[in-house]
Amino acid sequence: MKPEVSIIVPHYDDLQNLSACLDALERQSLNDGKTFEVIVADNCSPIAEHEILEVIAGRGRLVRVEERGAGPARNGGAKLAQGEVLAFTDSDCIPDAAWLQQGVAALANCDVVGGRMEVLVGSEKSKSGAEAFEQVFAFDNEKYVHSHGFTVTANLFCRAATFWDVGAFRTGVSEDVEWCRRATSKGYKLAYCQGALVGHPARRNWDELVRKWRRLDEESFALHRDEGKSGLRWLLRAGMVAFSIFPHAFKLAIAPELRGFGERARAFATLVAIRLWRAIHYVRLAILPKS
Repeated sequence: MKPEVSIIVPHYDDLQNLSACLDALERQSLNDGKTFEVIVADNCSPIAEHEILEVIAGRGRLVRVEERGAGPARNGGAKLAQGEVLAFTDSDCIPDAAWLQQGVAALANCDVVGGRMEVLVGSEKSKSGAEAFEQVFAFDNEKYVHSHGFTVTANLFCRAATFWDVGAFRTGVSEDVEWCRRATSKGYKLAYCQGALVGHPARRNWDELVRKWRRLDEESFALHRDEGKSGLRWLLRAGMVAFSIFPHAFKLAIAPELRGFGERARAFATLVAIRLWRAIHYVRLAILPKS
């Protein structure tokens, strides 16, 4: 029998987290009796295929995707999917046991669903500045859906027919934003589902945080140029990134996720450093754009 839902998990050289993700997917509860499959879309990890298969251990199917990028990996998984519904998450994520049931049920009232994201930290007692910062500011998917018109691809549901009508994920741009804009421009309805919860680990240190924002800002700039928007508008965004330090410092001061002065101070120092770094990075992207 064909599965009714296909879960697509892009992966690159992260076997420990992949195993934890697959463990979480094995715990999914689907009380309506729906069946599902898991497709691990490996993006040509520098490890032997048999090592990946040993970790999967029968908990899913493996496809190797040569084109680099999470978007192409997701596309490669979608091509093999047999389910009428596609559910996307990432190999370093931990979906809640009710994630699949809640996300699939939400499709009864819309065409694309974005679920709730929770930032996971190594220890609540000894958070780094990067972890404390991410716990307050990262992955506000409810805001993304309601205010910005997109959902992160780490927690996205749609029907397979919808996905292929909209078209595959692109690479080199903010793929989640770009794909959701294409979907809504075609008249598909995007909605948020609080009950479809996925945990995502926080960046643990400065280097990880910079790698994240370098990639995201470069993809955002590529999408900005792709949409024909001006360089001046991009530079104004750079100013807004720097100015955001002030209102977000107040948010840190009252954030319930943080405890004690030391934790808030580390988060504040990270806030100032990463926003100034990003503002300068924005300017560099505008002045020295990639070909």
